[in-house]
This record gives sequence, C-alpha cells and structure tokens, in this order.
Amino acid sequence: MSLPTKLAVIGFGTMGQAICHGLVETGGLPPEQILAADRHPTALRSQAAALGITLTDAATAARTSQVVLLCVKPRELGELLEGLQQAGALDHQPLVISIAAGVGLAFLESHVPAGTPVVRAMPNTPCAVRCGMTVLSPGNAAQESHLAQARRYFEPLGRVMELEEKHMDAVTGLSASGPAFIFVILEALAEGGVQCGLPRAVAIELASQMTLGAATMVLQTGKHPAALKDEVTTPAGCTIAGLLALEDGRIRSVVARGIERATQVAAGLG
Repeated sequence: MSLPTKLAVIGFGTMGQAICHGLVETGGLPPEQILAADRHPTALRSQAAALGITLTDAATAARTSQVVLLCVKPRELGELLEGLQQAGALDHQPLVISIAAGVGLAFLESHVPAGTPVVRAMPNTPCAVRCGMTVLSPGNAAQESHLAQARRYFEPLGRVMELEEKHMDAVTGLSASGPAFIFVILEALAEGGVQCGLPRAVAIELASQMTLGAATMVLQTGKHPAALKDEVTTPAGCTIAGLLALEDGRIRSVVARGIERATQVAAGLG
C-alpha cells in the first residue's frame, strides 16, 4: 500500500536514488509523489526521468512535501537547513528524516522550526540491492506514527530496526562502513582461491555466494556465529587448519579495531 504523502528527497546521490528506486519499484510510493533535489541537477536529470520523479530545487521540494528526507553530506547539512528555514520551506513542520552520518538529533532539531518531528536514520549501500540495513532513532517531537512512517520508507530496501541515538555512531561504524570491510574480506577470500588455482571470476562468485549464505544462516537460524562456525569445524579437518592460520594473523582483533576506529571517526563527522 502506498504512503499517502508527498516525499522530498534532498540529495539525489547514491542513497537518495536507492531509496527512490525501492519506493517506486515496490509500489511504496508513486513516482508523481516524489520530488528530488540536488546541487548538481543537470547530471541527474536522466536518473530522475528514468524513475518518473520530478527534479526541482530544495526549497520547492520541501515546501510542498509532508516528509523531507535529507540525503546530503554531513558538512552540507547545516547550510541546507538554514537555507530551507530562511525560505520558510519547513514552516508546515513536515517529518524530517536525516541520513547524515555523525549529525545528531540536537543539531537537527535546532535547525528546524520548533516542534518539527525529526528522525535520524542510518542506512547502508546494500539498500541499493534491497538487502540493506537501516537503523532509526526518533527526536523529541517524533511520535510513534512518525517512526512508523519512516520505517515504511526504508522497509522496501531491507531490514529496519530502531535504537536509541547513543548507538548511532557505532551503527555507522559497523553497519554503514561495514560493507567496505566485507568487500576487502571478499577480495582476500577470492585471492586465496586464485592462489589455489581457481579462475578469478569463479573465485569471486564462490566467495560472494558463500558469504551471502553464511550471513543468511545467522539471520534465519538465530544461532550465534560461533555455534555455526563450530558446526563446520570438524576435528583435524581443513576448516580448523584454516581458522588457526587466520587467528595467527589476529583477524578478530584487526576487524574489531576497524569497527572501533570507524565509529570514532563517525562521531566527529557532524
């Protein structure tokens, strides 16, 4: 069932386009109810036209929409909101959803009219292929109905959960930055296959499908990853030999520290 509101997507880059694709292709929102805006509209007209959505300026999009989705970079957000405020584009107090990493609810609420419902969201790039993960955190004026509405914009793109804002930087470091870490691990797994004689394309497909299957097992069975690992690891077998080699390289510590470092940087982006 489509949402009975008009949506303004300000920032029509990778994530803005992914969200629009998901909504249009699943029937979550008709394209005529979506207005997109970007600082570089000329380069994006073909993408907007392909979806059947209207590309306009940010103030017009926000002023005529009941939901405003902010998909711009963190450093651009303050200037954008100030411009929208000066233009009176938020005077009707639409639901404002921001996906800007590191930009807290307090900042967002101080840059919109008092009483405006605000929801902070952190999606990731697998949303582009409908396998994403999005975490939502509501502001002071956001009611349960606003949070439910925000969920319905992201549910066509994958899983959605709600957390307190204090967790959002860690969510950014793990869930939003995490795909890049997995791509590095996938590349390394494929390189191991190539080293052992597999054609590169075959090695990449095997590594990718194996990773997808392993992640699906965790989500569908609810078992701890360690328990599933033990099920694969037979005594004196090849798996335990490989695991010990990985442990020699401190793989657990290196990966965990990578998440920690990404979280620290995410906290400073706003």
